[in-house]
Amino acid sequence: MKRSISGIQPSGILHLGNYFGAMKQFIENQENYEGFYFIADYHSLTSLTNPKSLRENSYNIVLDYLALGLDPEKSTIFLQSDVPEHVELMWLLSSITPVGLLERGHSYKDKVAKGFSPNTGLLTYPVLMASDILMYDADIVPVGKDQKQHLEMTRDIASKFNQQYEIELFKLPEPQILESLAVIPGTDGQKMSKSYGNTINMFASKKELKKQVMSIVSDSTPLESPKNPDNNIVKLYELFASKEKVEIMKNNFVAGNYGYGHAKTELLNAILEYFENARKKREELVNNMEYVEEVLAKGAAKARAIAQEKISAAKKAVGLAGNAYKIK
Repeated sequence: MKRSISGIQPSGILHLGNYFGAMKQFIENQENYEGFYFIADYHSLTSLTNPKSLRENSYNIVLDYLALGLDPEKSTIFLQSDVPEHVELMWLLSSITPVGLLERGHSYKDKVAKGFSPNTGLLTYPVLMASDILMYDADIVPVGKDQKQHLEMTRDIASKFNQQYEIELFKLPEPQILESLAVIPGTDGQKMSKSYGNTINMFASKKELKKQVMSIVSDSTPLESPKNPDNNIVKLYELFASKEKVEIMKNNFVAGNYGYGHAKTELLNAILEYFENARKKREELVNNMEYVEEVLAKGAAKARAIAQEKISAAKKAVGLAGNAYKIK
């Protein structure tokens, strides 16, 4: 089977944007791809400085993965930091990566433009991402639209390494982007993002989930007046409801005597129904953390066996004189 790989940073609680923008693809790909899905805890160190939050967030993502349907019998689930070869390969790749390529990164430039004081990790983030992907000979990488440039950088880095050392060591992966779901709107209408504080979290308590849905920004049009059906409530509702139900909601907005509060309640119910089984399964997993630890241990062992072969081949290619690559 061809391979699919992707990672999610444990920088906070996962939300609908993470699910529809990436995780849903992970789950659907299981039937056709050998999946490698990791918690990108090394990456999160560029912005997350609270050790307790990092640990808690990492395990929460694993719980979310399993509850939503990632099957450890079909997909390899692991913590990035349990496979230190990722960082070792990153150094080999860094040594052939032009600084100018990294400085052109949209994410890096955007943070600098917003006044964020960049650390070295933020600049070299795409090199570690390249290491994550190239380590496993990935064929596809399910990514959000905002990560497409980083994947292009991965292909550039792989090509340069292969050319410089005259070896076809790294496969050039292709992005898998669902254009229609590339940007999920948040409660304020911007892209849903933890950094914007505008998320809706599918595993939040019912009370908190209701609070998040009810906070979706709407205008002050009176209840009895017609309203624009092209609003963020409808855009989110489309993710969960049938076309017929979406049309009914749109028609209700146009007809009047239908408030934003009514629509938000319908959206809330749709979210709860969609994730009902996953929410129950997650509660069960929380009470069986031994199983979760076992999944991570097995995933790390499988990933590391592959990573050790790849890093040994890379060391040999660049001419490092150690004997590690001779170990069978």
